[in-house]
Amino acid sequence: MNSAVLIENLTKEFETPAGKFIALKDINLEIKKGELVILKGVSGSGKSTLLSIISGLDHPTSGKIVVAGESIAKLPDSHLAKFRATKVGMIFQHFNLIETFTTKDNVIAPLINQGLSLDRIFLMANEAMKKANIIHKKDIQVSKLSGGEKQRVAIARALVNSPEIILCDEPTANLDRANAMRFIEILKLFAKLKKSVVVATHDSIFDTIEINHRIIQIEDGQIIN
Repeated sequence: MNSAVLIENLTKEFETPAGKFIALKDINLEIKKGELVILKGVSGSGKSTLLSIISGLDHPTSGKIVVAGESIAKLPDSHLAKFRATKVGMIFQHFNLIETFTTKDNVIAPLINQGLSLDRIFLMANEAMKKANIIHKKDIQVSKLSGGEKQRVAIARALVNSPEIILCDEPTANLDRANAMRFIEILKLFAKLKKSVVVATHDSIFDTIEINHRIIQIEDGQIIN
């Protein structure tokens, strides 16, 4: 199977005080292994909801979704937690780091409760921090890092399990131009590592990146191209 993500007829609905809200409607999408896909759309278009479903953080209301060869639409939360820990790396808009922890402690967090030895955990963390160019800050408390450095910690954490798929939700929203350009360099690293990457963004910086990629436009919960 050459698909990293395969989505068929997927719909996501939410119940609100005003009634039913359809966040995603009849989504059909295939993402190949090793492919970089940019999900473009304004805030509220549905792109972050789609990322949440691909990651297993949320369930679709209906439809089929296969990620890294595993059908996840109806998996219980306990199985989805294991799935995320081994198959998916996530980079969030606000980093979602534990500010009082060191860089190293944040990076090793996904490895806890996997039955690995401490030596193996530290080896994997060091490799990920080297790839993200943040190992020189491994013993620094995250609260003392700059925005760009925090993002590199988040990138190392996403890489630590050697996941097949990396999902990035508005990864440049809280970065200045210089650090946003550094993130583009990280995308080149992901391409070199042959990762399947999905980036949800409305940042125009992604319109002209010199990396082989595909742009998917989402509007009002539907793919329009």
